[in-house]
Amino acid sequence: MEIGFVTALLGGMLALLSPCSALLLPAFFASTVGTRLQLLAHGGVFYLGLVLTLVPFGLGLGALGSVLISERGLVIAITAAVLVALGLMQVFGIGFDLARIVPGMDRMQRGASTRTGFLRTLLLGAVGGVAGFCAGPILGAILTLALAQGSPWGAGAMLAVYGAGMVAPLVVIAALWQKMGDRARRMLRGRSFTILGRQFHTTSVITGTIIVAVGVLFWTTNGLVAMPALIPTDVQSWIQERGALLADPLVDVIAIVVVTGIALTVWALRQRRRLEPAHERDVNASRPVPTTSKR
Repeated sequence: MEIGFVTALLGGMLALLSPCSALLLPAFFASTVGTRLQLLAHGGVFYLGLVLTLVPFGLGLGALGSVLISERGLVIAITAAVLVALGLMQVFGIGFDLARIVPGMDRMQRGASTRTGFLRTLLLGAVGGVAGFCAGPILGAILTLALAQGSPWGAGAMLAVYGAGMVAPLVVIAALWQKMGDRARRMLRGRSFTILGRQFHTTSVITGTIIVAVGVLFWTTNGLVAMPALIPTDVQSWIQERGALLADPLVDVIAIVVVTGIALTVWALRQRRRLEPAHERDVNASRPVPTTSKR
């Protein structure tokens, strides 16, 4: 199911860049004014809000999928059909808002617009994970894949990956927004175009095409079981062998020493930069002030 997790990651990224995120991005930017450390902190809190909302969905659907595991053929057929349908809905801009069926979501939406600080960011994450008319089919597709996992923990992990796909580009965009030109910002928002009198959006078309392709793959590969692994078996074995070396206590000691050395070096450089301006001011103050001769 590696392709399922890749789809979840891409789905989260494209859900963030969908037209619905036009309301989410400014609200997040308003909460993260400050240093880069504050931006990372708000990004972590935003992800926590996403996880608190999304992962329970995944756990519940994964548990339901484990009950239906005996009807695997039926689950595969229904999952493939639902994915194709949701993908086509996304392409044609036929969306829905899953937030309307979640109890208490209206109250959290109002709280996100009135609160400040980290609480605002947490509520934005909790709301942003399920809200959005045009992002509804994307989340619906990821929830369908989570159901097909047949494992609560695997389904929960898939929703956590979907949330990571949303928050990672969000933090990067927030950090670079002021440095971006108008052209780069327009590219992020995507663009609309018309075919046979019907309006489409580039982000929606790309996302819908990916979902349809995954649905077809799900059907033709027996629920992605016959899908070739994204990471070859020999590479996985090599990673496992090298990973076993990390369990050596000597490696742990060396890693601790290296990390401590890097941290001390960074701290020393920062202290030096802080002291340099003060030292320069003292030197300038000790210099005699030149006087002009009177004629």
